[in-house]
Amino acid sequence: MQSAMFLAVQHDCVPMDKSAGGGPKSEEKREKMKRTLLKDWKTRLSYFLQNSSSPGKPKASKKSKQQTFIKPSPEEALLWSEAFDELLASKYGLAAFRAFLKSEFCEENIEFWLACEDFKKTKSPQKLSSKAKKIYTDFIEKEAPKEINIDFQTKTLIAQNIQEATSGCFTTAQKRVYSLMENNSYPRFLESEFYQDLCKKPQIPTEPHAT
Repeated sequence: MQSAMFLAVQHDCVPMDKSAGGGPKSEEKREKMKRTLLKDWKTRLSYFLQNSSSPGKPKASKKSKQQTFIKPSPEEALLWSEAFDELLASKYGLAAFRAFLKSEFCEENIEFWLACEDFKKTKSPQKLSSKAKKIYTDFIEKEAPKEINIDFQTKTLIAQNIQEATSGCFTTAQKRVYSLMENNSYPRFLESEFYQDLCKKPQIPTEPHAT
């Protein structure tokens, strides 16, 4: 429910209060709702950052996690808008984008992309084969728990390739998912209240000049 409300704000679809009309009270009510949703988004992102850990690795303490995901400066956050790769290269940015995709119910796209990045770094033929089968089971096959949206021909080709797995098994599918995120989810993330808030520079109160 909260995710749906958040997306309503993103697409400027917050229902108007019929009794209030379009007057100042209605505008104030909408602004208050936006602030509430933004606070909720920050809370959920903070929880996500603190509870994120790499598969197969022991969970670190809260203190070490907080040190891993340091909130970026407005200047650093602004760099994310220059290129999708800039966002993915930032640990905080990647976690924020993943939380955003979770709110849009398409987290499987970034999870598949990350799984492919890990897969390409694998050297052992045995591990390459087992990882390929797991990626296929999790993301590719029909009715997979995290099935991604790719065409039938690509799925068929992957099914054939994983029989003798190589580091390029998922290259075509990964490129398509990357393009999907870059052209659809990424622009919406940049327009989100959360991202816009990260880019705001804190206002420094001005002191009156002594006479």
